[in-house]
Amino acid sequence: MRVFINKDTLRKLPFSLADIAVILGVFVLLVVVAKVGAGAFVPFQPSKTHISISLNPRNLPYYAARSTLRMFIALGFSFLFTMVYGYIAAHNRRAEKILIPLLDILQSVPVLGFLSITVTGFIALFSGSLIGLEAASIFAIFTSQVWNMTFFFYHSLKTLPNELVEASTLYRLTRWQRFTRLELPYSIIGLVWNAMMSFGGGWFFVTASEAISVLNHTYVLPGIGSYLAIAVKNQNMHALAYALLTMAIVIVIVDQLFWRPLIAWSDKFRLEQSASADVPNSWVFNLLQASKISRLAGKIATVIDRFINRLFPRFDPVYKENDRPKQKKDWLFNSIMFVVIGVALVILIRFILESVGLAEVGKTIYLGFVTFGRVIVLLIFATIIWTPIGVAIGFHPKLARILQPVVQFLASFPANFLFPFATLFFIKEGISINWGGILLMALGAQWYILFNTIAGAMSIPTELREMASNLGIRGWKLWKSLIIPGIFSSWVTGGITAAGGAWNASIIAEVVNWGHSRLVATGLGAYIAQATLTGAWPKIALGVGMMSIFVVGLNQIFWRRLYKLSETKFRLD
Repeated sequence: MRVFINKDTLRKLPFSLADIAVILGVFVLLVVVAKVGAGAFVPFQPSKTHISISLNPRNLPYYAARSTLRMFIALGFSFLFTMVYGYIAAHNRRAEKILIPLLDILQSVPVLGFLSITVTGFIALFSGSLIGLEAASIFAIFTSQVWNMTFFFYHSLKTLPNELVEASTLYRLTRWQRFTRLELPYSIIGLVWNAMMSFGGGWFFVTASEAISVLNHTYVLPGIGSYLAIAVKNQNMHALAYALLTMAIVIVIVDQLFWRPLIAWSDKFRLEQSASADVPNSWVFNLLQASKISRLAGKIATVIDRFINRLFPRFDPVYKENDRPKQKKDWLFNSIMFVVIGVALVILIRFILESVGLAEVGKTIYLGFVTFGRVIVLLIFATIIWTPIGVAIGFHPKLARILQPVVQFLASFPANFLFPFATLFFIKEGISINWGGILLMALGAQWYILFNTIAGAMSIPTELREMASNLGIRGWKLWKSLIIPGIFSSWVTGGITAAGGAWNASIIAEVVNWGHSRLVATGLGAYIAQATLTGAWPKIALGVGMMSIFVVGLNQIFWRRLYKLSETKFRLD
């Protein structure tokens, strides 16, 4: 018996084909997450349990899924941290004086520094379960992702166009409404690109977070990073090739299912009056738009938004951005900060005299300047090479559709996966790791400048670009009058995070291994890496502290002045 269903019947069905596809996709995602996440709750005793990593390529899909799940959990926490920390720092003058220098310090602390402190604590917190080691790994990935996003969001809130701020005050928006209608939409394009860059930067430290060697103990978690570490240790070229292929597949899948839909969605937040002639496209985003479920989710989000807005009536309708604290409170705050800094200096001097000695301090200062030289060379070349490319991608959507997957793949691909090949090349060609380390650091840090430049170029209103074209403004005059002012604040964010990323990457880039071959560069990164491996706590503290001083000093002397310049001179007002 044949059954015929006409088009009118199909239209009356509660779900469309797009809804069925979305439901099945969500169901498959939940099943995969549940199956993969269950591996984090197995019993674990540091002194008894031994986790072995098999180099059989059949295990790679599972290992890759475990690593990807950690990456997305860390990204979720990074986004929440960015929203809270960046918002408070941008809107509270007193908190800003503490939070921004603290952000400089936290950015400068290397991932291995966090691991040295947190591994034991997380294992003790979740005693008897592997979830403690998983939490330490996720926290390490979080520390490699979050600072770039936080810096950008904070700075985007500080550079809001004055006319939009005045409009939000005129319409008496609550703080929640101002956040959801103005501040978050204004920053969303750059935030997506910075999150993409942070996600790619997280892959750089997957190996360090899954094959953890601290304080003479080695902890291993199932994942593609630990698989790579074992392959390098055993000099297994076939396993290394399988890991590279798997990593490439994972990057393409994540790009298609997550980043491309986000980029297509974020395009509607462009700050311009005319619609973009050629918008980003994504088949996943088109599928979600065609489904009734997404529209239902939008209605639910609207209800939640209204509920939150009514739940906090204490939000002042008239937002007083420029209110200054009273002189008495300023005096009290500055006095407290002076006492805290004085106590910290006393503790630091005592630590130096009793634990390491002045000679070791002088050594770390010298090593810090060596690594600092590598960072400067990296920033100069990355700016010269990637800024024009980033502007071209941001200005031309057709070019962006072609190159965005390429730059996303290059930025997301863990540079340290290529370190074994680089090590072999350096050994064969007799290249000193002191020079080769610059290239290795650049592989992980240069993308911050590219992605922030792309975000800055995309944020320049289309009508301004069309006006410049109609007036015949081209070449250096176009760069001077429109492009540099338009991308300056984004480039500063890219520069400061690239510098921080380069310092962090120096720990991995200044010490590379292939089997029993080990190349060690002269630099502060190598000093911290070797101290971490041997468990020399005083040297770890000294090295991390010295790196923090270099990064914070550079930020205060150089980058903060550029930030102030972008806030006062280069604004879209």
